[in-house]
Amino acid sequence: MIDAHFHVWQLARADYGWLTPALAPIYRDVRVADWHGQAQAWGVTGGVLVQAAPTAQETAFMLQQAQDHPAVLGVVGWIDMLAPDAVAQVARCASQPLLKGLRPMLQDLSDPDWILQAAIEPVLQAMKAHGLVLDALIKPVHLSRILKLTRQHPELTVVIDHGAKPMMDAASMNDWAALMQALADQTHPEKVVCKMSGLWTEAPAGQPVDVVRPWCEALLKIWGTQRLLWGSDWPVLELAGSYADWRRLTLDVLRAYSPQAQADVLGENARRIYRL
Repeated sequence: MIDAHFHVWQLARADYGWLTPALAPIYRDVRVADWHGQAQAWGVTGGVLVQAAPTAQETAFMLQQAQDHPAVLGVVGWIDMLAPDAVAQVARCASQPLLKGLRPMLQDLSDPDWILQAAIEPVLQAMKAHGLVLDALIKPVHLSRILKLTRQHPELTVVIDHGAKPMMDAASMNDWAALMQALADQTHPEKVVCKMSGLWTEAPAGQPVDVVRPWCEALLKIWGTQRLLWGSDWPVLELAGSYADWRRLTLDVLRAYSPQAQADVLGENARRIYRL
């Protein structure tokens, strides 16, 4: 079983602009071994290490972590997609066997159309040519933009992180689900998939994990068990609660599905999409 989304960081690196003392539960150094201790208890034997800072230096740091720790099966890194040598950067990234994808931090950019600008077209083409996945760190406002991107680049593999970070209130759920359904219906099932991760931290602080059950069930209905990847988003998850509670909830939600369907969500889909 695979955790398709976790992070590590060292505060002294000083490139995590969002990680401040105000986020006390996770304002600490986090090692691969710390994650592995949480994951192993639930039968998770490998994971995908995902960028948390928009710097090339952090990507190099993560690749070193992956080389040092066999449980890290792949890395999703970052490049400056608007750099003059961005296409060459994609090629260099692809030459690293453990580098599986790239993730622009779209949720933090003021322009929701940023990823659609003409200057980025050659970068996405290069990613497709080199077999790199685009991890989409987005919010619901970006879903229509990602649908447009997939029409322009139908051969590019796109992973929607954290269910597009929906607002955890019933009034917003129908609109989010409709956008998600459109994306799922109008894209190739082998090229556009979604992570069931990062949902609990979108809920109001102090809410029990069961508050996100309806969104987990909706993701399964919309994407099906062949297009959903389970991830912990640990240690960011700890802003809401424990690895154990998140894992326990998702296993409970999956219990209604066949053993093979559960295995797909809990590992096989990640293995296929990221070529682990």
